[in-house]
Order: sequence, then C-alpha cells, then structure tokens
Amino acid sequence: MPASEPPEQPPPDPRAERVRNLLWVSLGLCATFVVQTMMLVATPLYAVRLGAGPTLTGAILAMPYVLPLVLAIPMGSAVTRFGARRVLMLGGLALAASPAAVLLAPGYGGLVAAQLLLGLGHTLMVLSAQAIVSGLGRGRALERAFGWYSMFVSVGQLVGPLLAGWLIDLDGLERAFQAMVVLSLLSLASGGFLVGSAQRAAPASAAETGYIAQLRLLGDNRGVQLSLAISVAVIFALAALASFLPVYLETLALSATAIGALLSLRALCAMLVRPIMATLIDLAGGRRRAIPLSVLAVAVGLMLTGTTGNVWLLGLLAILLGIGSGLSQPLSMVVLAEHAPSAQRAGALGMRLTANRAMQFLAPLLVGVIAGTAGFGAAFFAAGALVGLCLLPIHRLIDAPGTPPTARGCR
Repeated sequence: MPASEPPEQPPPDPRAERVRNLLWVSLGLCATFVVQTMMLVATPLYAVRLGAGPTLTGAILAMPYVLPLVLAIPMGSAVTRFGARRVLMLGGLALAASPAAVLLAPGYGGLVAAQLLLGLGHTLMVLSAQAIVSGLGRGRALERAFGWYSMFVSVGQLVGPLLAGWLIDLDGLERAFQAMVVLSLLSLASGGFLVGSAQRAAPASAAETGYIAQLRLLGDNRGVQLSLAISVAVIFALAALASFLPVYLETLALSATAIGALLSLRALCAMLVRPIMATLIDLAGGRRRAIPLSVLAVAVGLMLTGTTGNVWLLGLLAILLGIGSGLSQPLSMVVLAEHAPSAQRAGALGMRLTANRAMQFLAPLLVGVIAGTAGFGAAFFAAGALVGLCLLPIHRLIDAPGTPPTARGCR
C-alpha cells in the first residue's frame, strides 16, 4: 500500500497570530521595564555603597543613555534587516548581562558595564517590540494594540521600583540583582513564542535604512515629523517631572507616603487610559483633536504643578498629566507606524528613541538651572510653557496638506 500522505495543515489564522504576538511582546516588555526600573532604584544605592559622591553617581546614572543616543538608528536598521525576534532576544541577553555584571565584577567596573549593557539591552528590546506592534494593524486596531502594549509597559514601571525596594529591604542589594537576572531571562524567553511577521527580516539594504535615509524620511514625511514633535514635547515634560518633582514635594514638607502616592498616581492614570485609548480618541473627535488636547493636558499640568502646595490639587494635576501622557505617547507611535514605509519603520522608531533620549538628557539640565535661579514654581511653569509652544508645530503638521489623512483623524 502506498504510504499515506500527511494531512494538509490549515493556513495560520492572521488574527490569532496578531493576538499571540501582541500578548508575548507585551509580557516580555513588561518584564523588561520591571528590570529597568529595578536598576534605577538599585544602581544609586550600590554606587553610594561604593563611596560615590553625587557627581559620580549622576554620571553613572546617565550612562544607559549614552549608547542609545549614538546607536538607536542603526539598531532600528538591524531590526528591519535581521528580524524583530532575533534582535529582541539579543536585547534580552544584554539585559540579563547587566545585573549579572554587578554580581560577577563587584565595584565600579562592574557597575559601569551594567549601566552600558542596560542601555543597550533595553533599547534593542524596545525597538524590536515597537516594530512588532507597528505591524499588527492600522487605524483603530493599531491604536488598541499600542494601547495594550503601553499598558503592560506601565505595569512594569509600577512594579519594578516596589519590587526592588522590597527585595533590598528584605535581603540586600545582591538579592535584588539576582532577581533582575531571572526576570531578564523571562523577558528573553518571550521572544521564543513570537511567530509570523515578528520572525521575518525585510529585504532592505543599509542604504535604505541608514542615517541618511532616515534624515531624508524625517525631512519629507509629515507623519514622522508629527510623531517626533509629540514625543519630544511629552518626554521633555516627563523627564522634568521625574527629575525634580520628588525634590519639590519634599520642600513642601510632604510625607514620604504622600510623595510616593503622587508619583504613582500619574503613572497609574497613564496605565488605565491606554486600554481604552481608541474610545477616548473617538470621544475627542478623532486624532486631529486628541493629539493637541493630550499635549495641552501635559503642558497645563506641568505649568501649574509648581504653583500649589495643596495635596489634593497636586493629585488632580497628576491625574491630568497621567491622562495626557497616557494618550499622547502611544499616539505618537501609532502615527509613526502608519506613515513610515515598512522598510524604514524600525529605523524611524530608532530616530524617535534618539530624540527621546536627548530630551531625557536636556530636560533636567534646563529645569535645574531655572530652579536654581528662580525657584521650582518658575522652573515648572517655564518647562510647561515650552511644552505648550510645541503645540504650534503640532497643529501646523496636523493641518498641513502633506500630512496623511489618518494623522488628521480619518479612519
């Protein structure tokens, strides 16, 4: 008898593939941000233990941003040319090597290596994840995908500091670094479950995805310009808050519990907004209105933060900042994903990340100078005013004839 032929395999379900990829990349990046925020807590404590002063500690804390400033665009090109899953898993290895460096080489050398590996691994994973999510749909489907992805990221950002503090109090810094290695490996393992488009590389040359091509894309593509304008404005505001809000709240003689609650409230509101992002955009009347409204909420919240010492008013401003940032950041990724050509999308995400890192570097310097000369009220007001000024190019880009219709709110 002739050997029976194997049964024909049914074609893969595209919707099931998209849901699977969204789930695993979101879980992987949640673990990534748990590790990254745990390192933010553990690193300065470890540096102080080594005897580092404020200047040296600040330099060590800035090191994760060094490599992304230079390499984010080439990293995006690598995502396109080698496939998002491969680059994500490489990022997971670098992320796991970061806390391992402190354990294997105690001292300043291990700490510096850990910070550089943290920046490298985190950037590779973020770019890969955003490239995967960018390919999961268009319009409302893409808004929902980025909303869920961003919510998982926010969960990681909330859990990381709490977990680090608990482990350090319970069993010391070494136990916290060991936990980070395990969590990094979980993040790496998530890449093994990605399927379909997340595995495939694009037939793109270095010339198509390099610096010159990305700069040309930025100069010609209104959607990419709009995405960067939104992201730069909001990241500047968030960097200013992260750097000086705890110090300002301490000058108001607030308790540590109240300071922690206010800091968590903004992140919590940003997290809760993201799963219902598509609905909120519809309520605002489409992206054409939702984009400037979300940036305006961030600008107003930041401007008014330094004008009051009332805890309840500060809480309302934290909610306003959370809603604004919770909408604007995913929207900037959606706009870029829809309007950058597929071969250049990951590189464009790298360009966006480079701009974000530049703002995270510049905002504390600028706000610190103003706060040192004119006080926190003037510093927060000036920073919020700068964010508000970004609304002018944002409005112009949304209404420009060359801007694609989806950026203006059409479905």
